[in-house]
Amino acid sequence: MIVGARRGHPKRIGRMLMLELWLGAAVSLHAYASIQDSALAARQSTVEWELGVLNESDSGSLTKAGSPQTIDCPYGRAVCFDGVGDALFLDANPLRNLRQFTVEVLLRPDPKGPPEQRFLHMGEMSGDRMMLETRMTDDDQWYLDAHIRSGDSAKTLIDRQMTHQTGVWHHIALVVDSGRMDTYVDGKHELEGNVRFSPFSGGKTSIGARRNRVYWFKGAICKIRITPKCLNPSDFAR
Repeated sequence: MIVGARRGHPKRIGRMLMLELWLGAAVSLHAYASIQDSALAARQSTVEWELGVLNESDSGSLTKAGSPQTIDCPYGRAVCFDGVGDALFLDANPLRNLRQFTVEVLLRPDPKGPPEQRFLHMGEMSGDRMMLETRMTDDDQWYLDAHIRSGDSAKTLIDRQMTHQTGVWHHIALVVDSGRMDTYVDGKHELEGNVRFSPFSGGKTSIGARRNRVYWFKGAICKIRITPKCLNPSDFAR
């Protein structure tokens, strides 16, 4: 809104008006984009899968490979994978359209498993994807491998010195916000990094193996939770 008359050269006044209009439009577009992102985030809800009681109403189409066994554990019902051919495959990908998210997994890596185990794969087979893996050491310890690929950008967070005990339950978390990645094990921050990140638009989920049925996981998984925002360790599932 213009109050009073402007004084000066007509061309200069015209340029000033055009600049004001351009800045106003840019601010409006930025505000509109922020509102759209907020609206999309509001429509997203936390997804929590308890694997021992998982069904298609919770996760969409659900198929099994091998004979994963349902067991009792201190945190409810879990699914035990043999490290050879057991896995679950779901049509759903809860990470679709999310710019920020927290993925949590409650699991028990067992000893004597394969050297590399993809226990959670969300996204495309070889395109945009998020994968969480356990890597085994010769003395039956494990360390975390977290990988994200978005377009032609990719990042892996891994440190073979950060080992953990097998045969006991652990909480794993991956927090992603606009391309920043942070990993946590049992509530303790381990690694961080950056990747040029755009929200996933498609893909599916596999649990207990990579989506193309390799790198099988040996151990048990109780719960997987995907929250459409960045959580602090104090907000992690316990």
